[in-house]
Amino acid sequence: MIVKWLRLGALVGLFASAALPAVAADPDPADWPAVEAAASGQTVYFNAWGGSSAINDYIVWAAGEVKRQFGVTLDHVKLEDTATAVAKVVAEKAAGRDDGGSVDLIWINGENFVSMQEQGLLAKGFATSLPNWRYVDTDNPSVTTDFTVPTLGQESPWGGAKMVFFTDTARSGPIADMPADTDALLAWAAEHPGRFSYPAPPDFVGSSFLKQVLIEQIEDPALLAEPVDDATFATITAPLWQWLDEIRPVLWREGRDYPQNYPAMKQLLADSELDIIFAFNPAEASAAIAAGELPDTVRSFTFPGGTLGNTHFVAIPYNSSAKAGAMVVANFLLSPEAQIRKEDPQFWGDPTVLKLDSLPEADREAFAAIDRGVATLAPDELGPVLPEPHASWMIRIEEEWTKRYGS
Repeated sequence: MIVKWLRLGALVGLFASAALPAVAADPDPADWPAVEAAASGQTVYFNAWGGSSAINDYIVWAAGEVKRQFGVTLDHVKLEDTATAVAKVVAEKAAGRDDGGSVDLIWINGENFVSMQEQGLLAKGFATSLPNWRYVDTDNPSVTTDFTVPTLGQESPWGGAKMVFFTDTARSGPIADMPADTDALLAWAAEHPGRFSYPAPPDFVGSSFLKQVLIEQIEDPALLAEPVDDATFATITAPLWQWLDEIRPVLWREGRDYPQNYPAMKQLLADSELDIIFAFNPAEASAAIAAGELPDTVRSFTFPGGTLGNTHFVAIPYNSSAKAGAMVVANFLLSPEAQIRKEDPQFWGDPTVLKLDSLPEADREAFAAIDRGVATLAPDELGPVLPEPHASWMIRIEEEWTKRYGS
């Protein structure tokens, strides 16, 4: 991982704020020509998950475009966990490093965003002033709130996500026979022992599955929109633990072990060890078929009552040393050009955050022409989106899951 060193003046008395250099004013996205001029020649260290070759390749493409179009160098700092980058910014703030930070742009949402916002680790709101914000689907509340918390323009939406299930119809039969909710999934697992599992939290996909179960199993999901209260946590989440206790004996390996992540689940489906898996991207199955990772008999399904969905973002740390460059990158990632490529399963397959009827005709036609693959559900087949609970719920649920089921 590349680390950018402090200027000499900041090295003297690192923890004494009086010795630190003055912090430069943030660039103003309302004066976009000035932002682009300041960005030219900057290097943006983009801290983003590096666990997918398709995503990594997309970022390489984006880096080439921002270099060619704007003179900005985009360096992908590959992460296994976004919390690593958050911890780095926390440490820099504790050390008084309020300028010249080592993280310029971060791929983020959920509890990591809430933590950074609460600790004052993010640059002031910029996203709604970006030139390409005019294309964003602001009718979707998840582009201006993140796990129920208002973003205040401190994040720029980058893509959508929605939980979708996959099965190999050659083995499991028609999609019409697949479970329609978590109650039906529990019954299906009991009838097909060892053929279902989920990644162990804190893996993002596994934790998201726990939220899906919780939302469906409790009587009043609206309770999850508020921050978790330790006094009521056990009572509210009791239906989740009851469901997990019931399914555990009929999970893959009887719940003694869990897949590490989505790629591990995908391999278990390919190896005929699992019959139902799930992902947070509707195009995952088609992309895996195209890559030869899954057979072409795999198909997607969702629950008619809805599955969990959210938006993921990019944000700029308060002490980024390349704020102008980071804004230019964020704006490019919102461009129709970048979003069309991102939604194409050939490259990634991530749902767009743009409102298609706000786009020029040529861009609307380009979106319509995307070949989404044999296993990708059409947007109107994905069913309702279940909103994310407040970010604090996930932290407590992961902790409790580890106590109950972790090794």
